[in-house]
Amino acid sequence: MEPVWEFFKETFTPEFISRAITLTFMVVGLLVLLVPILPGLVIIWAAALGYGIFMGFSTLGWVMFALMTILMIVGSVIDNLLMGTSAHKEGAPWWVVLLALLFAILGNFLMPIIGGVLAAMLVLFLLQWARLKDTRKALASMKGLLVGLGWSVAIRFIMGMVMIGLWLIWAWA
Repeated sequence: MEPVWEFFKETFTPEFISRAITLTFMVVGLLVLLVPILPGLVIIWAAALGYGIFMGFSTLGWVMFALMTILMIVGSVIDNLLMGTSAHKEGAPWWVVLLALLFAILGNFLMPIIGGVLAAMLVLFLLQWARLKDTRKALASMKGLLVGLGWSVAIRFIMGMVMIGLWLIWAWA
């Protein structure tokens, strides 16, 4: 029994456990990025912050965490910017885009995961249809929102992978 216990004591160190927990939260954050509106980048960033608080920040740790912070902020803004800009290019005025994004946030609370996207599309379509009385133009604006959404998911996913890569360099350097 003694050799087995020694193996576990040597393998499952506080550093190993903190790395495993941090990486688990980061992977969850990365998967959450596939669902629009949910804050996957914030989850990845918070996991790195927790790791830094628990294990300490070296000079490399501070640099990597600063880069991760910049990516998190940019990624959190870029999704709304891409969705809104794409819908605007398809004819939706900015006030309609802003209302659609506001309803996306509210819809996410009412029906997590898909409620935000459904609410944004519905509000955008209804406002555009009421404004223009043209179903095709309203659908084109909705399509623009969805195209922007697709691009934002792809870009945020890549940013999440880069953030995890920065943390891996920090944690194993």
